[in-house]
Amino acid sequence: MSEEAAVHEWREVLARHAVISCALERELSDKHDLGVSEFEVLERMVERDREKYRSQEIADAVHLSQSACSRVIARLEKAGLVRRAICEADRRGVFVVITDEGRARHAAARPTHRAVIVRALDPGSPPLPPCGTGASPAPEAPAVPEPVRLP
Repeated sequence: MSEEAAVHEWREVLARHAVISCALERELSDKHDLGVSEFEVLERMVERDREKYRSQEIADAVHLSQSACSRVIARLEKAGLVRRAICEADRRGVFVVITDEGRARHAAARPTHRAVIVRALDPGSPPLPPCGTGASPAPEAPAVPEPVRLP
């Protein structure tokens, strides 16, 4: 593969990722008051079905830096979807625990997430709208008044 072809492919991957991420962000936010990162953290916690998780382990699973993951966990904690727990063996260690409300919010949001993913990746589905646009067309711009002509 030529360098030019590789760059083109890379840009296609980025564009497709951006469109899917934007659609997920829009749908999850509008319908479930969750961002994509918040959903992905809840998803990994539910899938692994353990009582507690270290934040670094979550960060690795959702491909976020430790600081970005800490901000996501803080938002989830503020919303009551997770809580932090001290490690009994090492008081410096902190675990993240999903709450019943977190499990319920994930369960409610999962069908929305899956519907967007299926629509995005199914060649027979209509394409998702590009980033920055909603499902409906933008409102028309207000009419510009005619200039006043003096006699």
